Amino acid sequence: MSMTRPYSHALDRLTKAGLRPTRQRLALAKLLFDGQERHVTAEQLHGEAAAASMQVSLATVYNTLHQFTGAGLLREVVVEAGRSYFDTNTDDHHHFFYEGSGKLQDIPGEHVSLAAIPNAPAGTRVARVDVIIRLTEG
Repeated sequence: MSMTRPYSHALDRLTKAGLRPTRQRLALAKLLFDGQERHVTAEQLHGEAAAASMQVSLATVYNTLHQFTGAGLLREVVVEAGRSYFDTNTDDHHHFFYEGSGKLQDIPGEHVSLAAIPNAPAGTRVARVDVIIRLTEG
């Protein structure tokens, strides 16, 4: 039976993404990636870090989430001005957003089809289309 170090999965993810594995990046990567795919706000992750006795500021959590997003480890999902979730699932997919609870739920990419999208402006190309379907209860 082989034993792996507690941070080996997080270390592998950071190294493959080209990010230096600082203590804080490793700790936050372990919280984010050692489990199932999920959506998390910076505030939620900061709370999880505090509950795990990790000394990390909210500003560091924000900076790290944006570094992880820039390196392709996360996708940022902006549901409204000033409200973002960070998604550990970077595959092609869309989202249901429950406006009452703030819950975000994945929709497989092949379950959404678009009849047409406008041409990209000159000198640009469409990188990705993100669909957020907003739901209300009742």
